[in-house]
Amino acid sequence: MENEYKSPVYNVIAVPISKVVANNYNPNIVAPPEMKLLELSIWEDGYTMPCVCYYDKDNDRYELVDGYHRYLVMKKSERIYKRENGLLPVSVIQKDLSERMASTIRHNRARGTHTVELMSHIVAELNKAGMSDAWIMRNIGMDRDELLRLKQVSGLAALFADKQFGGSEDWVEDEYNNELP
Repeated sequence: MENEYKSPVYNVIAVPISKVVANNYNPNIVAPPEMKLLELSIWEDGYTMPCVCYYDKDNDRYELVDGYHRYLVMKKSERIYKRENGLLPVSVIQKDLSERMASTIRHNRARGTHTVELMSHIVAELNKAGMSDAWIMRNIGMDRDELLRLKQVSGLAALFADKQFGGSEDWVEDEYNNELP
């Protein structure tokens, strides 16, 4: 195939953090507990996803499109900076400013959120596997109250796991149930 597209992730490069700059349009924020978890994740697992940058040739710098918080962790964590030799994994895209802005939003929104039901299931499974509360809180990034709430939810969910919910079986439609106000 002549014009086979190659995704930027296949060309990840190690960029000195001093050449990387934040953009001024990212609306995403991360709360302090999640930032601590991100730092722990990078420490324990390494950088598993590159930051996405636009290369500004005129100024010889890389402007972040996605990965600001991964970048921030390296800037603020001495141990990670030292281990990574001050090099940030970067995947480069060449797009104009409006396309980079749209890309930032797509990256942020595509990550989704964790549902209470799924998180409580994970907590229940870790608990069944014998992991201590301290281990769960440290490795999943929860405080004691959140862990307790998720344990309570998973306990309540287990009580109703074999039940079906829906309309009452003894409810019968009649001429009054179909009238609109």
